Amino acid sequence: MRSPQRVPRADLPDRVTIWEVGPRDGLQNEAGTVPVGVKAEFLARLADAGLTTIEATSFVHPKWVPQLADAEELLTTAERRPGLRYPVLVPNERGLDRALALGVRDIAIFGSATETFASRNLNRTVDESLAMFAPVVARARDAGLDVRAYVSMCFGDPWEGDVPIEQVVSVGTRLLGLGCSQLSLGDTIGVGTPGHVRALLAAFADAGVGAERLAVHFHDTYGQALVNTLAALECGITTIDASAGGLGGCPYAKNATGNLATEDLVWMLDGLGIETGVDLGRLVETSVWMAGHLGRPSPSRVVQALAGT
Repeated sequence: MRSPQRVPRADLPDRVTIWEVGPRDGLQNEAGTVPVGVKAEFLARLADAGLTTIEATSFVHPKWVPQLADAEELLTTAERRPGLRYPVLVPNERGLDRALALGVRDIAIFGSATETFASRNLNRTVDESLAMFAPVVARARDAGLDVRAYVSMCFGDPWEGDVPIEQVVSVGTRLLGLGCSQLSLGDTIGVGTPGHVRALLAAFADAGVGAERLAVHFHDTYGQALVNTLAALECGITTIDASAGGLGGCPYAKNATGNLATEDLVWMLDGLGIETGVDLGRLVETSVWMAGHLGRPSPSRVVQALAGT
């Protein structure tokens, strides 16, 4: 299988952690129900490909995301390998109760930088959502769990338009202040550009939040996901969210098309000499396999090139 010629850059990180969101964010918007056995095998194949952080599912109410109604069954039946992380999205204390009952060790909460999306996604204001998350984070940390925070609509909102950088920083620092270990900055509708990425990360740095506490989560709606990722790497970011095969979107934002494809990300990182621990060939095979179950080809350009699809 072809691989990129490596031309390392001394100003970039030596290694990057890929936070794989395919099983959760990637599948949550699928109209047809994916069998739990397929999901369990998806987790196993991703682990076989060398991914070490694989966001497995969400404990959101089945009414809102029917695709993830099998969360308990999946976590009960799927192999969770020692040394690997299988984070689960937890919207509230009830979700945390479910996670704790199943021995989950890593959870994530999902906030919004804008009021409109907070209302549509959580049926709460930004302040009310933070108040809801506070006991979730506190209880989880007391139980020894790691807690990540997502903040969505960091680069633009389909209802509110441009989102001021200071607004994103304000919400993000408040989420971290609850006790979260990491904040993932989401370009939910994929409108961000490299200069915007650098400006946002610089604003977080000015607020005392270094790159080591941040991750980035780009969508490729306007074809900017990889160049935005490179801008983030240049700012010192070492955790990148991606979805195998480019699966995914947001059920509450119609303009949120696919996530950055993990294969496309790995190809770029390999070319830059940045280690990920991911076997690109096995990952491509996994995305071709999943595309077969979904009945359509993968949108990932690297999958298409290497698999001939």
